[in-house]
Amino acid sequence: MATNPTSAALQLRPATVADVPGILALIRALADYEKLLHEVDASEDDLRRDLFGATPRAHCDIALWHGEVAGFALWFYNYSTFNGRAGIYLEDLFVRPPFRGHGIGKALIAHLAQRCVTEQLPRLQWSVLDWNAPSIAFYESLGAVVMREWLACRMNPAAIAALAGTGQPAAAAEGAAA
Repeated sequence: MATNPTSAALQLRPATVADVPGILALIRALADYEKLLHEVDASEDDLRRDLFGATPRAHCDIALWHGEVAGFALWFYNYSTFNGRAGIYLEDLFVRPPFRGHGIGKALIAHLAQRCVTEQLPRLQWSVLDWNAPSIAFYESLGAVVMREWLACRMNPAAIAALAGTGQPAAAAEGAAA
């Protein structure tokens, strides 16, 4: 049975530098769940730089359940040219398995929705793997629309370098990066 996420058991707070090792552990746990652990290159130094450096590139909210780290939401501002306003892109949402069923994931997303309302941001967006039926059902239960007509595009470092004109062909760079 789900516990009321507004109960005293749950605390949401912005991450601090002291949370960096735990954030990296949560990222690795998420990647393992998604069968993508082999793709994790992030380090504690990367997180310190990008979450807490002179020019933060992303933000992180931590969920505590009875004082224990239960999950996180890592997000950043994006921009909608159609809306002419910024929005929030939720890069990662993860609740550790022992803490699921207490409304923690919903509370983390609701927290971001509250930020959108407060800052007058018209869009809260994220991606979900097409095989992750439990997450898709959860997101739809919150009112999210799974935009199946949009396909994600991504360039890896080798393709970026090749396109940027470094002179290294994409195929050679991909072989070197493997």
